[in-house]
Amino acid sequence: MIFFDLLLVSLTVCLAQFAQSVAVKGATGGVDTSTGQRPFRQEFSTFATSGPAFDLYLLSLQQFQEDNQADLLSYFQVSGIHGRPYIPWDGVQGFYQAGYCTHGSILFPSWHRAYVALFEQIIWSNAQQIAATYPNMSRSQYQAAAQTLRIPYWDWAVNATMPSLLNQPMVSINTPSGVKDTRNPLLTYAFHPQPSTSDFPPSDGAISKYPNTVRYPDDAGQSQPELANRQLQSNAQALHDLTYQLIADQSDYAPFSNTGYSDGRGGQYNSIENMHNAIHSLVGNGGHMSIVPYAAFDPIFWLHHANVDRLIAIWQAIYPESYTTSQVNAQGTFTDAPGAAEDVNTALTPFHSDNNSTLYTSTTARYTRTFGYTYPEVIDWGVSPAQLSANVRTNLNKLYNPTGSIAIKKRAMDTSRTPPYPFPNITDYQYFVNIRVDKSALNASFFVHFFLGEPTTVVNEYSFAPNLIASHSVLSIHPAGPSLDTGLTTAMTYGQIPLNHALVSPGNIINNSTNITDLSPASVIPFLTKSLTWKIQKYNDELVPAGCAELDTLRIFVVGRLVTYGGGAEDEFPDYGRLEMYREVTMGKDGGIRAGDGM
Repeated sequence: MIFFDLLLVSLTVCLAQFAQSVAVKGATGGVDTSTGQRPFRQEFSTFATSGPAFDLYLLSLQQFQEDNQADLLSYFQVSGIHGRPYIPWDGVQGFYQAGYCTHGSILFPSWHRAYVALFEQIIWSNAQQIAATYPNMSRSQYQAAAQTLRIPYWDWAVNATMPSLLNQPMVSINTPSGVKDTRNPLLTYAFHPQPSTSDFPPSDGAISKYPNTVRYPDDAGQSQPELANRQLQSNAQALHDLTYQLIADQSDYAPFSNTGYSDGRGGQYNSIENMHNAIHSLVGNGGHMSIVPYAAFDPIFWLHHANVDRLIAIWQAIYPESYTTSQVNAQGTFTDAPGAAEDVNTALTPFHSDNNSTLYTSTTARYTRTFGYTYPEVIDWGVSPAQLSANVRTNLNKLYNPTGSIAIKKRAMDTSRTPPYPFPNITDYQYFVNIRVDKSALNASFFVHFFLGEPTTVVNEYSFAPNLIASHSVLSIHPAGPSLDTGLTTAMTYGQIPLNHALVSPGNIINNSTNITDLSPASVIPFLTKSLTWKIQKYNDELVPAGCAELDTLRIFVVGRLVTYGGGAEDEFPDYGRLEMYREVTMGKDGGIRAGDGM
């Protein structure tokens, strides 16, 4: 039966493509096709000071959001590609209960690259029309800005809290009719009209009834951005450390790319999707960003995913030879059955590369130049691949100092040793908590909060408790339908939390005789065995016992390694040793590692 469903999907897709399709080309202005030079997507704080470009971006986004929701290229329809309302887009039919988006999938990076390029293409197109309506004295300036316009990204690894402008209801910009205070399209998207109960079913909970997108909603459905920012700030150092360590250490595309990859991780449970999930949950916490089928309706989704794409582009420039391999997608999508194997030739539905029948694949969506943009750290024209890799490594070191907060840590732990960055020939230890669990275990998304000691706050403040290490996010997505692989009964997800920033915090550093004296395993492992705790919490603050039957797949364990910081070259990465498991830290605790379990 499943075979015939797949055959029907394939035939339907082929037949639908006889009609003219939307060609996803990205923004095409400002590209020098002879050299490959193309405009940058800029970090939001820089872009917000760009004058005409920023004005056009906000006006284009306003227009996009105000388009009729029935229009194929409306904000509602494009955002709905990601999840709800589970309807065909651009003639690409599907028969499974899911959006087109790929999660826990080898296609996660390439699918979202094409998706964000479509969004940028519409913003760019709107900007051309709007720029032409400015008065004569400023029209040429705005038309020039429109040509090179690209959407911004929010670099949450450097600035973890949301840019303040994203939570302001009004914004002052120069419009074609003069400077005005106007509705801020980055704050929220208002549904017009409210989707039907068949599109947003009540069984999805309160999220289906909200008239506009919300972030960390209260019981009345009102956004609480100040609480979302507290959560983000509590995880700032963890996000920073994970970002640098992932790119500097993980040279294999498959474990880098997604949380569902299980073969050959070697204890390295971090991935670009792991960090991506954290931002979705920390911003949303019960709001649209944290509910996968509704996430893309929140305007912050696009700033977040532009940054995810940027980190992928940085990684690709450093490791150009490694790319997509075959992996089974346990969840499935609107067009692809759960349990199907995906690879570099799998269609990235519903995105067409031309007006006819050609769908993108990971091969054709591999590079940012295909879609007419790049990032400030990745200037890939006029240089060899080796020079590009060296340049990007240097840029990464400057952005995310390989010692992270170690400049502070080293001074705290040994004031006699404070050599200049990048700390030549220093050997250090790093520790992490690894987490694996069936993402559908609770039929809801949840946090795993990690603490040193028992949490020191009330339950609804666990996510910003003073002794919080960091919060791991499990984004739950229901399987799209019956699995092709009858032996595949779970959709395991893998994640990681760094520990060093907490271990060397003022309460735990050397000279505090009750805690740790250095970062050697002999000092740290007994301390963690005594002090490391965790709590499972849903978005509604409900606590779930880590030892409950539903969480039987949960495994939490600590790993550590030696790290040597090199001799001082700007493009040099640290030398990371092999990860070792320290079973004793979590053995015997609810959700901890069990006898016979491996990494």
